[in-house]
Amino acid sequence: MKDSLPILLVEDDNIDVIMFNRALGDLNITNRLIHFADCREALEYLENEDNQKPWFVLADLNTPQMNGLEFLRAIKAHDALKQIIVVILSGSDDEEDIAESFRLGVAGYIVKPPDYEKLVEMIRTIHTYWSLSELPRESVISQSR
Repeated sequence: MKDSLPILLVEDDNIDVIMFNRALGDLNITNRLIHFADCREALEYLENEDNQKPWFVLADLNTPQMNGLEFLRAIKAHDALKQIIVVILSGSDDEEDIAESFRLGVAGYIVKPPDYEKLVEMIRTIHTYWSLSELPRESVISQSR
């Protein structure tokens, strides 16, 4: 089931997107990647009931129109979206950003790796963790609303 769900990446740096796609291929992760350069676009996608919801979201903290904290706040306030797993990616290890992310219900906060090998290891770890983790079925989520 999880292999059929897409992964949503919110990243405005094209080089990072290319490296992320390459890493997914190198790791033989077959989930479709949905990419947006801005959190506002990603939120609009998620709010559209016709769109397939992702397995998890990797969201850059700093995107142009809406930042990752605003995005996280909007998702967690939305009954139909609050169960979506969101991991914040950032170039910064600012303690206030980390603390606020967790106050808002983020599943994890990861400082972007400095090189490709560490990026591959990050993606492998995230994928393995969420592959092992049990998730509620959509029918159970909709009944609790």
